[in-house]
Amino acid sequence: MNFAVRQEHPGQNFARLETSLIRPDAAGVPDPFPETSPRGIALFDLDGTLIAWDCQLLFRHFILRREPWRGIFLPVFLVFLPLAGLLGAGGMKRIFLCYLYRMSPEKLMRYSREFAAALMPAIYPELRTKLERHRSDGHLLVLASASPEFYVSEIGRELGFDLTLGTPVEFLSFFPDLENHKGAAKVRRLHQVLPAVYFQNDRLIRCHGYSDSRADLPMLALCEAATAVNPSLALEEMAEEAGWEIIRPRRPWKSRFGFVLRALALLLGIGRDPGGVYGQSDPSPP
Repeated sequence: MNFAVRQEHPGQNFARLETSLIRPDAAGVPDPFPETSPRGIALFDLDGTLIAWDCQLLFRHFILRREPWRGIFLPVFLVFLPLAGLLGAGGMKRIFLCYLYRMSPEKLMRYSREFAAALMPAIYPELRTKLERHRSDGHLLVLASASPEFYVSEIGRELGFDLTLGTPVEFLSFFPDLENHKGAAKVRRLHQVLPAVYFQNDRLIRCHGYSDSRADLPMLALCEAATAVNPSLALEEMAEEAGWEIIRPRRPWKSRFGFVLRALALLLGIGRDPGGVYGQSDPSPP
């Protein structure tokens, strides 16, 4: 199956794009944005920026709580883990996603919608406030994530983004095919999707970027201003030197050990909410 970007319906100012299941022969090309540059652009990363966790762990836990038998694929991932340096982030992502083997497209999309809705309490309030401020200012809202596009698109819809981009995934074999939407790949995709008039001197006009990771430095280089979210020491030094804003939303864990325990529970599908992301809502299967 092939996931691609298409327009569903126009928003107030910009076409909202989403990920959808399409035929292999479909073009999958979004309708064009207005050929006049927007008042401003807000460019957000997802994992570690809008939410504390890597959503790949959260989605895996969400699926295993509904279909525990899919945990049998974990040894496959563990066997390849020592080769992570050789296989790279994209290769390891292909292996990690094998737990979705032979899931029907309809079920995957239904789970993606349910997951996105359940995740909303976990959005950092500080980042939600900034997102809404950009919206009220009439800015184009863009979500650019390295997580799989099939659920990133649903998160983008829940949050009201005008454009949502993630890692396109094709489940054609045990290890799905994908193009990892990380680092410079985000920049290339933005150039492909947005009109050329939105760029000036290789930068997005009136753009503010948000990220927690140095992996997004190519994306942040497109922006006139940036905010570093819970940055590492290295990113913090770069942010201070560049005059970027630094914010530190509260994370669910209190120590490195607590993070590791929670991450293991997410990986294994243990507990109702080891990530501490769902608040009072109940994401458990019926």
